Amino acid sequence: MFDSAQLRALAAVLSTGSFDAAAQALHVTPSAISQRIRALEERAGATLIIRSQPARATAAGLRLARHADDIGLLEAGLFRDLGLAPDSRVRARVAVNADSLATWFLPALADLPDWLFDLEIDDQDHSVDWLTRGEVQAAVTSGRKTVAGCDQIALGSLRYIATASPAYVQRWFAQGVTAEALAHAPALAFNAKDRLQQDWVQATIGRAVPMPCHRIASSTAFLDAALLGVGWGMNPEPLVRAALGDGRLVALCGGAPLDVALFWQVARLPGDGLAPLTRAVRAAAKGVLINP
Repeated sequence: MFDSAQLRALAAVLSTGSFDAAAQALHVTPSAISQRIRALEERAGATLIIRSQPARATAAGLRLARHADDIGLLEAGLFRDLGLAPDSRVRARVAVNADSLATWFLPALADLPDWLFDLEIDDQDHSVDWLTRGEVQAAVTSGRKTVAGCDQIALGSLRYIATASPAYVQRWFAQGVTAEALAHAPALAFNAKDRLQQDWVQATIGRAVPMPCHRIASSTAFLDAALLGVGWGMNPEPLVRAALGDGRLVALCGGAPLDVALFWQVARLPGDGLAPLTRAVRAAAKGVLINP
């Protein structure tokens, strides 16, 4: 077994970014933190922390940090079962896609004011990889792959609408949204993993179309770029509802939507420790997502 004080030291260094700040958080000396980390690295047989500014975890360090969080969640569940108040804040590591974060996920976190969260932002098709590597305890995913040791819960679908500004539509799609027009009109993409635009074109036009593309890795900037006529893109319907209503944005092809099914995958290992988060996530999703 790993020493609990050493695991807490590791978690503190990674959450605060330095040995000195970790020492302050745990009310010990920096020397004590260094000794605990050194002992833990000897026990693990691997370097756990990259001594940089801020301090960063190695792959082994991330896995052990999650193990420390799992223990904290198990203890929190035990405290609840005994009717006692936890003696420390619970920390949960979660992978979530940026559009969920921008539209419905944050209220779930607000329902758990005594928790701390480490959020890893990744595409819903790739957030499951964080679970597979053991670096998070739960993730919002596309459901294409279920991770062993995890429960998968259908949350519903986030609806996307292909949108552009009226001036953009007049410039690039005056003769309609055709394959030829799409091959020249600048599109928007979140990053290299984002295939929503291609998926919508395939579903709407009936074939793949090579498209020039801006990459903007921010949900709010993505929407702003569409409003300013930088390009067209797939925006979550909750984010563009007002802009479509007042005419600042136009829905392409009559508003043909693309619905992306989302799932909550949560590790079984912490037992009931993650149950409050799961309940909060399901409640938040129910208010925004469709077709659960």
